[in-house]
Amino acid sequence: MTRLSHLTWRLALLLPLTLLFGCSSMTTSSPRTVQSLDLDRYMGRWYVIAHTPYFLERGKVATYDTYARRPDGKMTNNFTFRKGTFDAPEKTWEGVAWIANPTTQAEWKVQFIWPLSTSYFVHEVDPNYQWAVVGTGKDLAWILSRERQMSASIYDELIKRVAFHGYDAGKMAKIPQPEN
Repeated sequence: MTRLSHLTWRLALLLPLTLLFGCSSMTTSSPRTVQSLDLDRYMGRWYVIAHTPYFLERGKVATYDTYARRPDGKMTNNFTFRKGTFDAPEKTWEGVAWIANPTTQAEWKVQFIWPLSTSYFVHEVDPNYQWAVVGTGKDLAWILSRERQMSASIYDELIKRVAFHGYDAGKMAKIPQPEN
């Protein structure tokens, strides 16, 4: 497949997702987020414990996001995964993010393919920055953790928080993570 046709194929896949996310940005008020996000503490690796399933993440295991500040004021936002099994080769989608609300720093725009971007809201974060509940503000939510495994009691509490923020918690699916 040529580079141009590969790009066209990726854009065709992402267009419906972008339209879905774009609808969430048409609301009159932003979803509730943390009052103030400490970006330096938020940077680093976050394992995806659970998410609202959708086609781009289907079949992926051992997933994690890595955030890092860039000299231009934006952030690197990489999504790393294995397809199907823990033995599959690790792949990374490289993205960029920027702050959409400088007051809280908890509302971002995220972009993996130019010019398409989506909203990213940090709804909840542990005081020690060990877990987070994030979402698009409408349909998609994620539970993130600094560790690959999360206790059942914390997970159950975070599922309640996902629902509190207006997402369908019944749709949340755990992401298989290796034990080590």
